[in-house]
Amino acid sequence: MRDIPLSTLPYSDLRQAKIEPPQPLATTRGAAPGRLDVCWATSEGEVREAQQLRYRVFAEEMGARLKLPNGAPAGHDIDTFDPFCEHLLVRELGQHDRPGQVVGTYRVLTPAAAKRAGGLYSETEFDLTRLRGLRANMVELGRSCIDPAHRSGGVIMLLWGALAEFMMRNNLDTMMGCASVSMCDGGHFAASLWKQLERTHLAGIEWQVQPRLPLPVDELRHDLGVEAPPLIKGYLRCGARILGAPAWDPDFNTADLPMMMRLAELPARYRRHFIE
Repeated sequence: MRDIPLSTLPYSDLRQAKIEPPQPLATTRGAAPGRLDVCWATSEGEVREAQQLRYRVFAEEMGARLKLPNGAPAGHDIDTFDPFCEHLLVRELGQHDRPGQVVGTYRVLTPAAAKRAGGLYSETEFDLTRLRGLRANMVELGRSCIDPAHRSGGVIMLLWGALAEFMMRNNLDTMMGCASVSMCDGGHFAASLWKQLERTHLAGIEWQVQPRLPLPVDELRHDLGVEAPPLIKGYLRCGARILGAPAWDPDFNTADLPMMMRLAELPARYRRHFIE
């Protein structure tokens, strides 16, 4: 990644928020077929690459009905929050380290950018009133996805390492967002997962939030023995908590679990890996 001056970051709120620009991040040897590089998008073209990956995963693979802004290019997942976000990318490196396709992405909405955007994306799905005391140092993570050929772990570790570096460098301490669970079975898996995690990983009442369109858990099977999807399992291992019952997103056909992770609660082994 290049160390880009703030004035050349068209998709960044860094100058206004007095947040330091992301620093160069080392490449690593990751999943086949080649090396992987993690970087922050510094141009509209790079953001478009992330949006194309999101479209392939959300629309083509998962069947989401995306609501695109007028004039949006075909084959992209775009919404009104994208221009306010930082976009983190993992891409393959080809021969002679030539940049290849983007295979993993997150978008990050910082506190200052959330004010300019009029709020968080999660607020369209949840009443976040109880999190207002955290907002000054809280970022929202969203639109995370990984190419199917790279879901063995290397890409997500690169993304998480870059996120941790960004948080520490800019004195941010809390990450929150929605973890999506497919409802391809009608929602029974999601309802059962919620009931299971409610017993083991529910946040204290002071942080709990309410869904605006709740998943109708009582109308679904919620006694199935289920295992959390890998991404959610990874969040929980890092100390994340569930903030309340899932919301139903009919456009994406998912149940969205509100989650929060605080760096102070990161287990020691992950702290050593990502921070120290």
